[in-house]
Amino acid sequence: MTEPPSTEIRPPRPSALEHKTWPELTGRPVTVLLPLGSTEQHGPHLPLDTDTVIAAAVAQALAENLTNKKYDAAVAPPLPYGSSGEHQQFPGTISIGQAALETVLVEYGRSALEWASQLIIINGHGGNLDPVRKAVNTLRYEQRNVNWVACSTPEPDPCDTHAGHIETSLMLYLQPEHVRMSEAAHGNTEPLNALLPELRENGVIAVSSNGALGDPRNASAENGHVIFDQMVQAALNQLAETTRGAVGA
Repeated sequence: MTEPPSTEIRPPRPSALEHKTWPELTGRPVTVLLPLGSTEQHGPHLPLDTDTVIAAAVAQALAENLTNKKYDAAVAPPLPYGSSGEHQQFPGTISIGQAALETVLVEYGRSALEWASQLIIINGHGGNLDPVRKAVNTLRYEQRNVNWVACSTPEPDPCDTHAGHIETSLMLYLQPEHVRMSEAAHGNTEPLNALLPELRENGVIAVSSNGALGDPRNASAENGHVIFDQMVQAALNQLAETTRGAVGA
């Protein structure tokens, strides 16, 4: 006999901003962690939201590390669109461009920091870097408490920068049900610096017909677990270096 579907309801994450009420955000300092990702191709085997998934997972881990008896960290719903024009030739990619992303982040920060004590942007996509830096500079000029960290490892591999071993291992650890390892294929493994001129001129498709910059075929969840822990620690280290006394105090 077929068992009926489970009716168990998963409890909301305590750190999820969207699950809170406004009184729960009153009375003590709250930092909002904003995962910033993208909707773009990640080779023939990874989903379009790969960067967003990774950024959201890092943000959740940071919230668990930063929350204490006097201080709350709340993870906001991710922003799943970024500056991904270099992937535009691949179906599924949706890019809002650098100018629009910068404007969104500035307005987001102005609104959130009306009540939050700090905003930290968790960036999961390299193409977002310039807009993130510009938005953070604007908000800091306005005397707002904002910071950002990158989802990166302490020693990034210049030959494995997109949909390769690192990102595939991370997704096998975080969301294995969405990885199509049977479709994983070798991509361009030349160093990124050597590819940048052509990539900037004509997009990723000019240097990799399958969209991958790296080789995902030997990726594993075990490696993904190690890489994820390194990524979280690197983000914590970055915050410790750039934050002046508020986070985790």
